[in-house]
Amino acid sequence: MPDVVALTKALIAAESITPARGAVFDVLEAALAPMGFAVSRFVEGEAPDGPVENLLATRGSQGTHFAFAGHLDVVPPGEGWASGAFAPEVRGDLLYGRGAVDMKGAIAAFVAAAARVPAEGRLSLIITGDEEGPATFGTPKLIERMAERGVKPDLCLVGEPTSAQRLGDTIKIGRRGSTVIWIDVPGKQGHVAYPHLADNPIPKLVAALAEIDAITLDTGNDWFQASNIEVTDIHTSNPATNVIPGNARARLSIRFNDMQRGDDLIARIEAIVQRHAPGAQVRGTVYGESFLTQPGALSELVAGAIEAKLGIVPELSTSGGTSDARYLVKLCPVVEFGLVNATMHKLDEAVALADLTALTDVYEEVLRRVHG
Repeated sequence: MPDVVALTKALIAAESITPARGAVFDVLEAALAPMGFAVSRFVEGEAPDGPVENLLATRGSQGTHFAFAGHLDVVPPGEGWASGAFAPEVRGDLLYGRGAVDMKGAIAAFVAAAARVPAEGRLSLIITGDEEGPATFGTPKLIERMAERGVKPDLCLVGEPTSAQRLGDTIKIGRRGSTVIWIDVPGKQGHVAYPHLADNPIPKLVAALAEIDAITLDTGNDWFQASNIEVTDIHTSNPATNVIPGNARARLSIRFNDMQRGDDLIARIEAIVQRHAPGAQVRGTVYGESFLTQPGALSELVAGAIEAKLGIVPELSTSGGTSDARYLVKLCPVVEFGLVNATMHKLDEAVALADLTALTDVYEEVLRRVHG
């Protein structure tokens, strides 16, 4: 039976900066195969977004089909760790290493929990190597593979680190959507002393950005905070002090609730830009629409398991960034619950040893409730 701390250490030790493949999946497969899981691994895509490895593991044939989803890839560690980012180390009550909370620890906890329950209940693990990156060849490709094999869960739990102050205080039942928009305003390069011979694109871009910045998309609703537009870059590539640049560029990032749609936001921004700068190029990518799993059977199931094992009633929330739940919600109801997120993506990322054990207990309780 897998030990949750030992398995978390082994996963951390297998370096898996996004997009991940290889050794870290070997570790997970080696833990799952003796438990009766049929494990399939797929390598998808080419550079720059790939290749990416994904894993689908299935077990059992009876009752509700419950899926656990997560990712083995991690963000780059950065410099300045007290110990090696991929050399897991226990100091005091904490286990340090990149991915400890986001989210190798949760994957280890779910595997350890699955080992404790009867193997007859239908269970799947949907694990990608590209959640921290563009996800082009990650969970969307996994979903395609699942469709080819007729694998469709009834309920799904994503093991993202949702807890804020203590384990079990927050379940995510939705997420805001995300879109990024690039704006390129053309001009005509020239000497600043002869502006009539040039066409400065900067004032046009600034005017468009001012109008965009003044927009109030909405004020939020019962489950979501307000949508927001942020200017994240302005650039001209002009090192000279006496030259009017030939173009000016900007980038926007929009996080939006279920009162908005990504394509509509892109069209709205493009209309504003074209009024101020006819002929400008506006390109947008929707990285995910917002979604909400209405409070009900699934959230009550997970909340009940948390209360039973941890003695607290979790908050239902839609805060935070995007996750792969935005893809999985197309298959079935999805909620997210995992470790405390205070150190995710930071130097010296660490998980409390007690939380790994407690999360395993909660996941086990979830599975026992699902399968009676």
